[in-house]
Amino acid sequence: MIKKIIAVAIFSLAIFACSESDDAISGNASSDTFNRAAMLTNIADNIIIPAYQDLESDLNTLVASKAVFVANVNQANLETLRTDWFSAYKTYQAVQMFQIGKAKEVFFEAQMNIYPTNTTDIENNIATGNYDLSNVNNNDAVGFPAVDYMLYGLADSDSAILEVYTNVNHKNHLSDLINRMQLLTNTVVTDWTSSYRDGFVVNTNNIESGAVNQILNAYVFYYEKRLRADKVGTPSGVFSSTPLPSKVEALYKEDNSKELLLVALDAVQDVFNGKAYNSNIEGESYKTYLMGLNRNDLVEVINTRFDSARLKVQALNSNLKNQVETDNSKMTDAYDAIQLAVVSLKSDMLSALNVSVEYIDADGD
Repeated sequence: MIKKIIAVAIFSLAIFACSESDDAISGNASSDTFNRAAMLTNIADNIIIPAYQDLESDLNTLVASKAVFVANVNQANLETLRTDWFSAYKTYQAVQMFQIGKAKEVFFEAQMNIYPTNTTDIENNIATGNYDLSNVNNNDAVGFPAVDYMLYGLADSDSAILEVYTNVNHKNHLSDLINRMQLLTNTVVTDWTSSYRDGFVVNTNNIESGAVNQILNAYVFYYEKRLRADKVGTPSGVFSSTPLPSKVEALYKEDNSKELLLVALDAVQDVFNGKAYNSNIEGESYKTYLMGLNRNDLVEVINTRFDSARLKVQALNSNLKNQVETDNSKMTDAYDAIQLAVVSLKSDMLSALNVSVEYIDADGD
């Protein structure tokens, strides 16, 4: 009889232990009482939607200046078009990390910022005039990098570039590229403001399809793969036998590349701290979530590493292609500093928030 009682007690303890383990895995641990809905609301209403709306406004301006340039090709109109392109490109850095919902569905990132752009495909499209910019085969021949080539890379001088635009095919293609960017952005903004937002802020379950899990995975993926690897690691040769300077962002307007990197890094840190877009007001965020779990130590480490990475980036030449070619050690130093925050975000933060990494790490780093 005593043996039977002991066996039942052991079995009960085992069930209780499994139950506690299951709760922890599913994110239902009693220690996590953070208001996820409030965090999602702040991210949606004060960061994502305003940033996308700002990009939409910038692209509307770009479409207008493009129309003026196409109607009257001259140096002044070219300069205005270039200025508006770069303004929109900087704004885009604040939204690329949010590849969820409609943005993921329409391949927003792939259609807006694959670089270096494929100039052979662009020239073939121009020559034939027969293309579908939405086709996956054109992903590396559209978006901001393609417009970069069209504004700066068609010839060696501005006068020669202006001469190229006496060709109607070049005018039409430039127009189609910019109109495509506007259409995609309008599609994503409309979805966020008409329906997606309301479902997003209440989707708090700690499951793969939960909004917190999706937004955190998209955020960490962006920082690790797009900011760390694409902007810095690949050009500096971290993943190859030699540096690849021609793989910098904004290749044809090279002195813009560092500024885009800094804007992107600022945007990532602002999201971590819950800072409203174009405002100093902070709301519920990954930072306050960690603080609610008594992980102020991790908050301090992450912000310190972001700040340290920024200092390394600020020390770079404004032309990252030139930096790689003349003193690549500073680029690899910047990469190393950026990488430290990857560890804090991907391993430490996601673990503390009980969120699994859902994307595949396949670049061997």
